[in-house]
Amino acid sequence: MKVLLIGASGTIGKAIANELEKEHEIIRAGRNGADVSVDNTSVESIKNMYQQVGKVDAVVNAAGGANFASVSELTPELNEKGIESKLKGQINLVLLGLDYVNDGGSFTLTTGVMMDDPIPLGSSAAMANGGVKAFVKASSIEMPRGIRINSVSPNIVQESWSRLGKFFAGFDPVPVERVARAYKKSVDGGQTGQNYEVY
Repeated sequence: MKVLLIGASGTIGKAIANELEKEHEIIRAGRNGADVSVDNTSVESIKNMYQQVGKVDAVVNAAGGANFASVSELTPELNEKGIESKLKGQINLVLLGLDYVNDGGSFTLTTGVMMDDPIPLGSSAAMANGGVKAFVKASSIEMPRGIRINSVSPNIVQESWSRLGKFFAGFDPVPVERVARAYKKSVDGGQTGQNYEVY
């Protein structure tokens, strides 16, 4: 299969590429160091990416961010990053990509542990994650041409623990390879409307 991987240069993105490239052709997309450039907060950038890449069998997204701030310090402006990148950015990859995914293909988006297991400063990211999960579940019953859609909800990964572990007190980090296998399950399996939790 031809798989378009957005966010391929990140910790999880690299692991997904390593897992999928054993059997599939991977087209890496991202802000830098990729086969094709994309900014998922820009509708025009997403459109240009799809026009450059053409038809694919699967779209996998491991990109998207949000600001970490307490609710008392979270302004509408700070919250906007999670909305524009993590929430709308991922949904727009689907809305703008439907015509570029072959019959029976798939989309795989990324949510995250914070929506179900809250952490301090994580409400904006949790909001975006929950919105993506709901979109995946609801849109799965309307996807055309046998296209499937799922999301992966990773726990904090061991490879990011030294940088981010301070935000995840008491969490048990998982190897990034385990997270990558959940994306493989979405791409190579037959399920749709699922949120694969990796704990």
